[in-house]
Parts: sequence; C-alpha cells; structure tokens
Amino acid sequence: MSYKTPDHDYRFELNKDLNFSAAHFIPDDRAGKCSNVHGHTYFVNITIAGDELDDLGFLVNFSSLKSLISDAFDHTLLNEHERFQERPPTTETMAETIYDMVAEFVDGLDNRPVCLQVYLRETPTSYVIYRPKESRN
Repeated sequence: MSYKTPDHDYRFELNKDLNFSAAHFIPDDRAGKCSNVHGHTYFVNITIAGDELDDLGFLVNFSSLKSLISDAFDHTLLNEHERFQERPPTTETMAETIYDMVAEFVDGLDNRPVCLQVYLRETPTSYVIYRPKESRN
C-alpha cells in the first residue's frame, strides 16, 4: 500500500507497516461510548527517510521499528502507559506519541535518518496522519 508522504529530497524512503492490539478509553463523558474501555487492532505505517545507510545496508532495521512499537503497546491498556498520564490516548495523541518514540530512536542512529510521518488507523474508517510542523533534524 502506498501512502502520501511529504515531499523530500532524501535518497531513501522507508515505510514500515505494523499492527498491535490494545484497549483504551477517553475519560470524559463528551467522548460518548469511547469513555468506556474498548479495544482496537491499530494499523501503523511509519515513514522514515535518509541519505545514508548503516554498515548492514539498512536505513533502519524493520524489526527494530516493530519491536519499539509492539513492545510498548501490544495487548496493553493504553491509559496506563507512561506517555498517557497527562493526556488521553486518542488516535491523534497516539500518532504523535508513536512519532516521538520513532524520532527519539532514529536520533540515536549513526546514519541519522529522520521520521517524516506516522499514519495510524484505529478502525477501518478512521485514521490520523501525524507530521511535525518543522523538521526535527
């Protein structure tokens, strides 16, 4: 599947698809039924770009990205995650959080790739794309 990504002039663009199952709730009556604990199988696409490959020929190791997200969120109650103590785990805040986690991870790599966006689908009809306003290079 192809995703619309921001224009860039990097030599490489990597996209990693993954999914995880998790429960959450939005602790406010204005959220309607979503104020009750319920679950989703989230679908994620992470877009990373860069000019240099690492010594193995990877921009980023696909399995590292999968572990980063799955280990943090799969089969959990998202509201209990440390990153959601100050704000509820909506699709929007989840997409931003996943972006931040990936950006922190790639910032530590010697070949200095960058995360361009995170696409997060919560249901077959609802998704969010998160892109930072400014590059975090």
